Amino acid sequence: MNDKPLSYTPYDGSSKPLTIGLLQLDPARWIEPDGDLAYHLTEKRKLFAEHGDQVFQAEPGTEEAQQEILDALADYLPSRHPAIYHRDGNLVETADHRIDLADQSLPPLVRAGLMVQDDLVIMRKGENGWRLAAAFLAFPSSWSLADKFGKAIDEVHAPVPDFARGSRNADLINRMFDNLSPARFVVRWNWSVNWGYKLYRPVAQPASETEDVPAEGAFIRVERQTLRKMPVSGDILFTIRIYLDPVTAIMAQPNARELAASLADQLEALTPKQADYKGLLAKRAELVAMLRKSAETLVSVG
Repeated sequence: MNDKPLSYTPYDGSSKPLTIGLLQLDPARWIEPDGDLAYHLTEKRKLFAEHGDQVFQAEPGTEEAQQEILDALADYLPSRHPAIYHRDGNLVETADHRIDLADQSLPPLVRAGLMVQDDLVIMRKGENGWRLAAAFLAFPSSWSLADKFGKAIDEVHAPVPDFARGSRNADLINRMFDNLSPARFVVRWNWSVNWGYKLYRPVAQPASETEDVPAEGAFIRVERQTLRKMPVSGDILFTIRIYLDPVTAIMAQPNARELAASLADQLEALTPKQADYKGLLAKRAELVAMLRKSAETLVSVG
């Protein structure tokens, strides 16, 4: 059994899949570095070097907005997390990594992205609504920056069940973006299931990669997403932090029985269309059965 403590478990019923679920966020908790910081930053550098424009893209004219985000993070991180981030002039040091804030060889958003575990996405308002205008996306959850870049949010969400243009969810998101105040930070959660540990997933896993993986080999992929409207540019910064937890780690939690049962309940509640979108149709029954058996075992020994 994996006894890794879990940072967040939105599948406990507090954040149902394929819902908007925005919550107020204390600005002091905007970015939350943890013990995986060094590994994540190393992976980001490697992925940017290997994949280039599959990891970073930006429209001309977003440079000032990128710089605003870099400046905000460079001020926030050393002041909020002084034990982890140290700034000396234009140099920021963290987890054995050094970022030169003035390095003109890298776009500002890349410099910003190399300081944090979160991916950074800039949404900008235009004639067709809010669009994806720039992003440093090292750890995508089965979506491609090359495919989504420049598209309006309705188009970005088109494959998501109940989020296409004209849907109630699409209208709510656009209104929320329009009305978001720079003084207000919000957070939401998303989660899915992966079959193996891999942060960089620009495409959905093929069946050939998952069919022989037992349910005990699943990983719960939790996304902590924050949104804030930048006060100068008026663009919205969307951050995405990935937590990849082995499903077996659930069994070591104090509320393991409740977590296993809740996750099984929510997996079963997915419609066929939703389960297909999540890549779960073929493996859902097996995973649910394992969770139910684990929950029953915990009851019998509890």
